[in-house]
Amino acid sequence: MKYISTRQQEETNIKTAILKGLADDGGLFMPEYIPQLEIDFFENLPNLSLQEIGFRVAKEFLGESISDDHLKEIIDEVLNFEIPAVKISEDVYSLELFHGPTMAFKDVGARFMARMMAYFSEGKPMKVIAATSGDTGSAVASGFFGVPGIEVYILYPKGKVSPLQEKQLTTWGGNIKALEIDGTFDDCQALAKQILSDEELNQKFTLTSANSINIARLIPQSFYYFWAFAQLQKLGKPIVFSVPSGNFGNLTAGLFAKKMGLPIHQFVASTNENDVVPKFLETGNYEAKPSKQTISNAMDVGNPSNFERMKSLFNNDVSEFKKEIESYSFSDEATKKAMQEVKKELDYTLDPHGAVAYLGLEALRQAQSDRLSEDFVGVLLETAHPAKFVEVVEDVLKEKVEIPEKLDAFNKKDKKSVEFSVDFEAVKNYLIEEK
Repeated sequence: MKYISTRQQEETNIKTAILKGLADDGGLFMPEYIPQLEIDFFENLPNLSLQEIGFRVAKEFLGESISDDHLKEIIDEVLNFEIPAVKISEDVYSLELFHGPTMAFKDVGARFMARMMAYFSEGKPMKVIAATSGDTGSAVASGFFGVPGIEVYILYPKGKVSPLQEKQLTTWGGNIKALEIDGTFDDCQALAKQILSDEELNQKFTLTSANSINIARLIPQSFYYFWAFAQLQKLGKPIVFSVPSGNFGNLTAGLFAKKMGLPIHQFVASTNENDVVPKFLETGNYEAKPSKQTISNAMDVGNPSNFERMKSLFNNDVSEFKKEIESYSFSDEATKKAMQEVKKELDYTLDPHGAVAYLGLEALRQAQSDRLSEDFVGVLLETAHPAKFVEVVEDVLKEKVEIPEKLDAFNKKDKKSVEFSVDFEAVKNYLIEEK
């Protein structure tokens, strides 16, 4: 399997694609084709464990670059927590992706990526760069903490992540460095891309990305679409996934799963007021915008990186996008109302991102499109534990949210970060001096 830049000027193998993260031409690596799984895999899907599914899917992308035994060991380590599909109402399920060590969906991708990088780097020194709008940083920090030879630099927007998210980013020490940028997530992401493509830095260091820019983040995120389908196909109805979307890595991973043969009926790209993709599907024009701050802050992205991968999958044809994806955007007020109604009527606590996904399913049902005139099972991706946004959730629901012990432990630690303005040269000099 070759991996080719979305800008078509570079091709390489999976090892180099993972270790580089971003292609030299500024593009994102994609497999040269999406592998197809055999019919017997899908027939046996309900009988497989999450770990067996993960191994089988990962093997298609990794080929002979890693031994089966070593890959199984990595998958077993990564997927050592539950990912249940919890029924919250008739034909609506919450795929709870928050049972890992940092209680966010990015534990799956970041832990897999950290182990693959450690395996392929063979102990050679490396600097890992991650921009975060909230949960990426903590998952990356957890996944890479203490890994010999790897230094991690997490760029996050000052004042635009929740207090608990910030503690999860800034309290590790050791090989984890938190860079507090006085700007937006888009500023952090732009700085990360500048770092990764800077010629001088690349001559001095081995650099790579830990964002969903990196293909090693996307591959494992496809696992849980198969796993959810395995749990729910017995219901005998079409299955729709509503994905709370910011940088669109999670949705892109779902598209990988469908193109591998998983019979997903439809995707809903559910966004907050950062609505560049809904607008694209409506008008056919993609227009990046400055991000707006919302209560679902991990989705505050005005120029999603993985849109470039989505364009590649759909040959930049908006009509092809529309066959697979419906997309809706929702205000903070609508998000709060959904959180309140689901708690009151269904006794289920959604975090703000899960609430946006819930609204996406409701909007799709209301649309009554011809393709979805039959009943369907809606699966919302609940991407983070509500306690990670305790201030927002308690304010909206007017009740106390219990903070799990593994989250509360971060509150008791001291923050350590280095502050920067949106200044590439200052960040670059810091990286050089940190050598």
